[in-house]
Amino acid sequence: MQPIIEFKNVSFKYDTAEQPTLKEICFSVFPGEWVSIVGHNGSGKSTLTKLIAGIETEFDGQLMINGASVKTEEHSAFRQRIGVVFQNPENQFVGSIVKYDVAFGLENKRLSYEEMHEIVPKVLKDVDMFDKQNHEPTALSGGQKQRVAIAGVLALNPKLIILDEATSMLDPEGKAEILKMIKKLNHEWGVTVLSITHDLSEVVDSNRVIVMNEGAVALQGEVGTIFKEVNTLKAIGLDLPFEMRIAQKLQLETHLLTYDALVERLL
Repeated sequence: MQPIIEFKNVSFKYDTAEQPTLKEICFSVFPGEWVSIVGHNGSGKSTLTKLIAGIETEFDGQLMINGASVKTEEHSAFRQRIGVVFQNPENQFVGSIVKYDVAFGLENKRLSYEEMHEIVPKVLKDVDMFDKQNHEPTALSGGQKQRVAIAGVLALNPKLIILDEATSMLDPEGKAEILKMIKKLNHEWGVTVLSITHDLSEVVDSNRVIVMNEGAVALQGEVGTIFKEVNTLKAIGLDLPFEMRIAQKLQLETHLLTYDALVERLL
């Protein structure tokens, strides 16, 4: 199967920086996967998003998207099939009410009114925001705002959704809402997801995890494999999920990554 995203020894340095932000990065994302990239601030994980989205274009190595180099003209069309949801959804709002905001990208693609009238209600129902379609986006809760931002991306029928610290500004309830939505998008609808986060508790349902540290890939593999590297994760400065910390204190198996699994083990 051909990867949607493939980094081949990619290095990158900002003009004002003394040291490279990315060093010889190698990893792939395949269709239908949920891959989480985790690291603390300054580890280089958000710079990966900038390269994929074309915000930064000068780098060493090869970045392939859908089998074509990002440095070729024919690749530019595929970038339109990549949706990005950022940390602060308010930075993405342009419409006065929810349904107008979701329709904005479709208008830019010059879709007909009939097509937009079909797509917008559907994606709002998909993210459980149909009943808020006439509300002002800024009046919504944090989790609801991110749902609207995700709906705006889904309306464009992307091949890949990138979530760049999309839950970092949310309270625990809002964060749980969005993680449930991501799981639904990936597991039930087959949307390819690349999630950028600093929170290890958010990677539990991923297919694979890539751990960044000081601009390099420190670890990568399936979730269970990554969480066996407890000492490495701690040395990097990442906080273990609450369930893992409790399991360690009780000298239980450290692969108890979810609340339900921990409770079941204790019972």
